[in-house]
Amino acid sequence: MDKGGSSESGGRECRHSHSKTRKKPPVKPEPEPAQDEQQIGIIKEETEEELALLESTSRPVTGGSRRPMSSVSAALSRPGSRYTRPSTSKSRTSSVETHSGSASPTRRTISRASSRKSRPASSGSRLETGHSSDSDTDNDDVPRQKTHLEVDFATVDITDEKAFDTDLEIEVPAYGSHMEMIADFQAFRFSYCMDSSLKFISDMNDVYKTIKQTTTYDRTGRTAYIEGCKKMGVVPASYFLRHMHDQNLSMKHHGLGSMGMKPIAMSLMTNTQIVKLDLSDNWLGHHGGLAVCEMLKENCFITFLDLSDNKFGAHMAEHLGKILNANSTLTHIILAGNDFDDTAALAFADVIMNTTKIEYLNLSRNVIGELGGMALGPAIAENSSLKELDLSWNSLRRKGAIALAQGIKHNIYMKKINLSWNGFGLDGSIAMCDALKNNQTLEELDLTNNRITAEGAVILGKGIAANETLVSLKMGKNPMQSAGCYGICAAILRNPNSILKELDFSDILVNNDFNDIYKQVQEQCPDMKLKHGGMEPPKKPKKPVHPMVKLANYIQKNNLRLVDFFNKFDKDGSMSVTYEEFQQGIEETGIKLSSDEVSQLLLELDSDGDGEINYSELVIGHTGFQEQQESINNILTATQPRPMTT
Repeated sequence: MDKGGSSESGGRECRHSHSKTRKKPPVKPEPEPAQDEQQIGIIKEETEEELALLESTSRPVTGGSRRPMSSVSAALSRPGSRYTRPSTSKSRTSSVETHSGSASPTRRTISRASSRKSRPASSGSRLETGHSSDSDTDNDDVPRQKTHLEVDFATVDITDEKAFDTDLEIEVPAYGSHMEMIADFQAFRFSYCMDSSLKFISDMNDVYKTIKQTTTYDRTGRTAYIEGCKKMGVVPASYFLRHMHDQNLSMKHHGLGSMGMKPIAMSLMTNTQIVKLDLSDNWLGHHGGLAVCEMLKENCFITFLDLSDNKFGAHMAEHLGKILNANSTLTHIILAGNDFDDTAALAFADVIMNTTKIEYLNLSRNVIGELGGMALGPAIAENSSLKELDLSWNSLRRKGAIALAQGIKHNIYMKKINLSWNGFGLDGSIAMCDALKNNQTLEELDLTNNRITAEGAVILGKGIAANETLVSLKMGKNPMQSAGCYGICAAILRNPNSILKELDFSDILVNNDFNDIYKQVQEQCPDMKLKHGGMEPPKKPKKPVHPMVKLANYIQKNNLRLVDFFNKFDKDGSMSVTYEEFQQGIEETGIKLSSDEVSQLLLELDSDGDGEINYSELVIGHTGFQEQQESINNILTATQPRPMTT
């Protein structure tokens, strides 16, 4: 049998003997130094490829399934695998030759025939097993020593590039059989999968805890808002998402409507960040207001809420009243411009009477009238928490104004009240006078544009003369003129304990008399600040009446002809009179003309300048003056606008 046949039979004998005894074959000597660099480069590339293959075949599947044994066997038996079974043709594994029928192996070589880059033929490599050459025969006589390294792959993380050294080749220990190799690899694969699965489960537990914590305690309510938008079918407001973690959130003029408000209310139920919320001018309507009420039942962090200009209507006042009575955190509430009428005032009167937390309430720009004022007055008298109340731009008049004044009279907590742009008039002024005499806590009072006349201002001044706490008084845009302003200043002078520092008489013109008395007020109150509409313009002198007008009026009044009037002057019948005769005749007729007016009349009538006035000159002067007056009247009539007709 030739050498190739001997090699094949020797290989089979080696396998049987190796499976029984597993003796350690002699190793080959180290390769020549000239070939070290080239071999190490090839070994490095093949090592990386094989490690990548092991990683792909042994990585755990997150779904819980494991790769079948057929796929593992196929991966292990591929030509490039280091665990390929020995073969008689083109084998990559050890080929052992025996001497004289001995069962012990004499040498063991490792070839790399399946590499991407084929190694050049040399005396240290075999491209084909089963065929020998001279170089092979020479190498057979020189045993090569190769050190076996015992490596525990279970402790190596193959996904970590730093866990192994790619510059050195680690030879896997020889296995006695293919099944032993598979069993060892399965043990390694199981160990790696267990470690990776435990790490994966630990990571998932951390994620679950985070999700659970976020779901159960969402500080901003972001999740609830997004889910609410999906449920309601509305587009989320990006501005709200960006600022829902701010303490002061302004959502005014966003056009939310009732549908857009509902998801925001869902979010605010769990939001713990927002303290000041502005929802003004969003036209929330009745349903949007109900969503706000539901939110206020759960939220206990918002202290300032602006709901102005949302068109709630009178029916919404009852729901708001119940929520405001139950809520214990709101201190500032603005409900301006929501069409609240006298019916709504009943609900808010109950809030004012029972609240112990609200410090600022704004009900301005509504339609609360006389009946509403009568309901709010007693509530203000009983309130014990409000420091500022705004009822401006309503219709509080007559009995309503009187009731409010009576409430202010008995209130002992309120510091500021705004009653501007109502209709207090004289009745309200009398009631406020009584309130200022008895109230000892009010510091700021605004009565701008309340139809208070000069008489009402003087009456109100009597209350100011007895008050010792009022700091600011605003009474601008009232028809009290300079006389009313004068009366207020006179009242301040009568009160030596007055601490007034601000007087507002906007759009009211004052005169020199007021300036004189105000100087005295400044001497008594040096810190006084005054605002008024300016000085009254000086009175223009009356335009003098033309003497010819007085002359014509006398003739018309006594039903005289012009010739009869002239004969009273012309006593000698010469139809001509001198200046002295004309002046004497004016005095006799009783026409009131000054010496200057007589001189002016003589100059106009004496057209030729001869010092005498004849009858013809009187006729011409009288007729010309009448024509001139008629032309002026025609011009004035033409310049006046014509009335519009349908």
